[in-house]
Amino acid sequence: MAEDRAQRVRRLLDSARADGRTALTAPEGKILADAYGIAVPGEELARDVDEAVACAARLGGPVVMKIVSPDILHKTDAGGVVVGVEGAAAVRAAFCRIVDNARAYDASARIEGVQVQELVPEGQEVIVGAVTDPTFGKVVAFGLGGVLVEVLKDVTFRLAPVAADEALSMLDSIRAAEVLRGVRGRAGVDRWALAEQIRRVSELVADFPEISEVDLNPVIATPEGAVAADIRVILATDTPRERRRYTREEILTSMRRLMQPGSVAVIGASGESGKIGNSVMRNLVDGGFAGEIHPVNPKADDILGRKAYKSVTDVPGEVDVAVFAIPARFVATALEEVGRKKIPNAVLIPSGFAETGEHVLQEQIVAVAERYGIRLLGPNIYGYYSTWQDLCATFCTPYDVKGGVALTSQSGGIGMAILGFARTTKTGVSAIVGLGNKSDLDEDDLLTWFAEDPHTECVAMHLEDLKDGRAFVEAARATVPRKPVVVLKAGRTAAGAKAAGSHTGALAGDDAVYDDILRQAGVIRAPGLNEMLEYARALPVLPVPKGDNVVIITGAGGSGVLLSDAVTDNGLSLMEIPPDLDAAFRAFIPPFGAAGNPVDITGGEPPSTYEATIRLGMEDPRIHALVLGYWHTVVTPPMVFAELTARVVAEFRARGIEKPVVASLAGDVEVEEACQYLFEHGVVAYPYTTEKPVAVLGAKYRWARSAGLSGGGS
Repeated sequence: MAEDRAQRVRRLLDSARADGRTALTAPEGKILADAYGIAVPGEELARDVDEAVACAARLGGPVVMKIVSPDILHKTDAGGVVVGVEGAAAVRAAFCRIVDNARAYDASARIEGVQVQELVPEGQEVIVGAVTDPTFGKVVAFGLGGVLVEVLKDVTFRLAPVAADEALSMLDSIRAAEVLRGVRGRAGVDRWALAEQIRRVSELVADFPEISEVDLNPVIATPEGAVAADIRVILATDTPRERRRYTREEILTSMRRLMQPGSVAVIGASGESGKIGNSVMRNLVDGGFAGEIHPVNPKADDILGRKAYKSVTDVPGEVDVAVFAIPARFVATALEEVGRKKIPNAVLIPSGFAETGEHVLQEQIVAVAERYGIRLLGPNIYGYYSTWQDLCATFCTPYDVKGGVALTSQSGGIGMAILGFARTTKTGVSAIVGLGNKSDLDEDDLLTWFAEDPHTECVAMHLEDLKDGRAFVEAARATVPRKPVVVLKAGRTAAGAKAAGSHTGALAGDDAVYDDILRQAGVIRAPGLNEMLEYARALPVLPVPKGDNVVIITGAGGSGVLLSDAVTDNGLSLMEIPPDLDAAFRAFIPPFGAAGNPVDITGGEPPSTYEATIRLGMEDPRIHALVLGYWHTVVTPPMVFAELTARVVAEFRARGIEKPVVASLAGDVEVEEACQYLFEHGVVAYPYTTEKPVAVLGAKYRWARSAGLSGGGS
């Protein structure tokens, strides 16, 4: 049966493409729908007025009539649709009007006839569609439909094909999800039938890559089912070039030699201060890299006390990485020598490739690398740091604070911001990697490595684009269950598909698709650079929450209100305090304080009140996370608050009771030192902000839910 279905669709698509067409007619769309079980109304094609009358009579009741032309894509715009036609005279008049309108709209259009279709009963209009995204490939879409679809833009996306449960999840992912469940006494829609429409469309486009876009708009959803009133199918005009793929084992083998090399050659090494080749050599030598460092320079015998070689092929023994510090025009020739030496990795610092319009030059080095099996990092990068190897292969400032955060950036400027942040906040990193033009190695290669790297606890990535969105999603899904992945995607306001042939295509702007699919992959998307860095710094500090109940304990009512807003804004749940717990909190706070949630202990309380209430929050198993709001007073100075909070949290940790604790400190400049102390002792704390600590807590919850670790729901 599946073969018959595929053969029918294949014949139809081949016929359309042989005719030079990029769109199917409505009757052809129905053939595809029937083949894949996509529910559509009964319909027939009428080639003249008499056939239209006969068709309407057979279908019975009011009908919808639509122009059928391979040259008219948007039928409504051409005046080619009439709804609710009943009776022979009305059918005749509608047929003539539709044909006349179509000819006036496009005199050269081929008109095959008029489609006569059963009138679908009233219901909720939604859109189901699919597009070919340049990053992620086939993507299925769902949202509110009808004439307002492009105005409301309440649409969600998933990678195609989707399973039944994923299709159902899409119904709950739009802002108007409640409408589908039924509001104001109106019954909800048949969710299974609607999800099946989504699943079947996703299956269709996954099976036939030459289908570029599919539009079911509107789909009429009722309590009894879901029927696509109109189907539009757009065919691709070209075939995208296949990207070279590597197996996971191949990626790990080359990445291991890149990130844990025993020997590094610097092509273009220099003894002259101020040159990039000199900076790279100095960073490698001064950084304490324990492996071999081989300078390559045909005009030197010795550089920084190390023997220099005329060519990399003269270097004795195996070399794991060749770092390039020579002008772009010389890279291809030197890369040939790297290939003959069987060096598996080339780090290309030079600029002057695709980023400046020199695409041919970049294609040339990629071809050389593929011929010899070399993996390329760059070009146009600042280099990379692998701190646990004491490796600083960069012309930028050295960095040697070892830790669990791996950071990558597509931009050199962002890379240096990452470096400065890490130094200022004392964030230990396992690696900082520049990706630049991403001629070869990209985010999915790095993710595959960092997922296995025992030194990496959290991965944060700045990116402007993804070369292969599906490979990234695959790598992210393998990484997220073990460690958080934070992404800062630049270009949120980039224009979407301006020349799309369907409603779905017009809605599938770059960022809309990125947002949903990154979430689908379990990635935490940061809204800005500082948030990305703070999430990366803080997430490894916080333990995994075991449930959804968040309690705020604050010394200032105003902070409590703002913290409550932040909890809601970040998708967290303020715990409903049960009477016994309310009474327990009240025992520690003054009569003019307030229990409930937030717990307001008031600002003039001594350290003992802070300690007692925090201790209670840690002790009670019904509380899963604490948000602390501190107000600077002479009675409880900032460092006193920091030390007592850290002591209590450490005490419970020693007893095996771990909960995420975040804190907002308001006060004079002393709160900055207190926040640093808290961070160093397992409490994520920020001065002068109520939003940031709760945003970090929200990010931890999002990761825990994606990884299947949190006891709470989504």
